[in-house]
Amino acid sequence: MTNYHYTHTTRIGELDALDVTHPDFTARVFLQGAHLVHFAPTGQGNWLWLSEQAQFLPGRSIRGGVPICWPWFGVPEKNPPAVREQLQTDAAHGFARTALWTLVEVEESAQSVSLRLSLSTTELDMPGWSGAARAELRLHFSANNCRLELTTENLGAAPLHITQALHTYLPTPDIHSTRMHGLAGCRYVDTLRDWQSFEQQGDVLFEGETDRIYYSDPQQPLHIMPADKPAMVLQASGSHSTVVWNPGPDKARRLGDFSPSAWTQMLCVETANALDDAQCLLSGMSTVLTLVLGKDS
Repeated sequence: MTNYHYTHTTRIGELDALDVTHPDFTARVFLQGAHLVHFAPTGQGNWLWLSEQAQFLPGRSIRGGVPICWPWFGVPEKNPPAVREQLQTDAAHGFARTALWTLVEVEESAQSVSLRLSLSTTELDMPGWSGAARAELRLHFSANNCRLELTTENLGAAPLHITQALHTYLPTPDIHSTRMHGLAGCRYVDTLRDWQSFEQQGDVLFEGETDRIYYSDPQQPLHIMPADKPAMVLQASGSHSTVVWNPGPDKARRLGDFSPSAWTQMLCVETANALDDAQCLLSGMSTVLTLVLGKDS
């Protein structure tokens, strides 16, 4: 694989990755899963949370960063009927996060670096899924933000039904003093309360295990506000659902590649198309799910 001026290949554990070392920022993307695990403007720490117990092994999803849940999100049984009809598996979150993606293009300039990776299901043996699609992820890095654009194209003759998520893990010094602004008034499904629907009152606070699917306004940026730290800002497009997740103390002890105390220093805010926000693509159609990650100045 060709090394570029700012971008070069490296080996972490048993996986190949792309390391970007630019004067203004650094980033790391694994080819397995097109998985972004690190982005940091120069002089700053990683904007993403990555487990200290993360393992870099073939066929194993990396705990942290931005796993890509595609072409379905969550467990199959909780997906809409049209999505479930394409599935003959009980595996959660699809196969993109453990599949080997192909690097298609690298674009570099004095201000930015862009990577483009692709995954075609016509080249994979996926007996548990009946669709035919191509996924493309474009990652754009600059000194001020990083942008992920996930494009899905239906390669088959029949309509394609998908759910998906950019499953973003974010760091926080203390989950108990962290607030999330931008979802007030939104309806959400609480998976921990019998999948009942509620309306968010004020900011989202974290007191323990949290697992909610919000029906959100894509024009409304989300602000993750740790105490005494600049807010992280997430701006989505191509999405009307946002998943907010933290395992809490009990589930943290049961998770793999996860320290029992790590739940106090992370949260997930997932740019998604989930539940009623499932996407239907006719033959040849495509859809784009975008996340821009930045910080308040």
